[in-house]
Amino acid sequence: MSEKSSFDIQQIIEQVRAIVTQPVSYFQSMPKTGGFGDPVVFVAVMGAVAGVIAALFALFGSAGGLLVGVFGALIFGPLMAVLGAFIGAAVLYVIWKLMGSTEDYEVAFRCQAALAALYPVSALLGIVPYIGSIVTIAWGAWLLVEASVAVHGRQRKTAQIVFGVLAVLFIFTSLGSERASREMEARMEAMGGQFEDLEDLSPEEAGRKMGEFLKGLEEGAQTDRDQ
Repeated sequence: MSEKSSFDIQQIIEQVRAIVTQPVSYFQSMPKTGGFGDPVVFVAVMGAVAGVIAALFALFGSAGGLLVGVFGALIFGPLMAVLGAFIGAAVLYVIWKLMGSTEDYEVAFRCQAALAALYPVSALLGIVPYIGSIVTIAWGAWLLVEASVAVHGRQRKTAQIVFGVLAVLFIFTSLGSERASREMEARMEAMGGQFEDLEDLSPEEAGRKMGEFLKGLEEGAQTDRDQ
């Protein structure tokens, strides 16, 4: 990344290629100073690309879903990516400090920014249930191990233990969240189907169907609480 902040798409592409294909060399030669400008631009672009990919997948759904995806890609994607990078860098800064690193927050942010190269990959793998989350988290943990060794001068074994344990925790949390999200989506689709059926029923039949639906929803919620 250059000392002067600028938007250079070719430079960003080369940076992504280096992070994905040659992470060891990338972290060994990564500048530790130069300000936050270039890392922030890189993260924002990766967030926008990931959002565009999500929007393209939404194309196979409704037009409204596509519009939401495009809006998210252009506005919320970069904003959330940059905000997440600053928060993630703060967490990594503390972790590396506990591991004995003497590097400052800017170095932690630059390492965190490098992980943004995985955002488009994560968006692509998101179409594969569960596997996408596992691959993305494991890949990110591997990059953090390499950053710990090459940038922060930490022992590889120590870094593998620290980020390996964190990766396992994140994987289990992510899988649980994804499962809950998919179950909720299935329930909402079922709800939509039942509401469509109500249009062809008489008021009495529609009322009975609605009562059955609400009862089933209540029983489902009770089952979830019992589990």
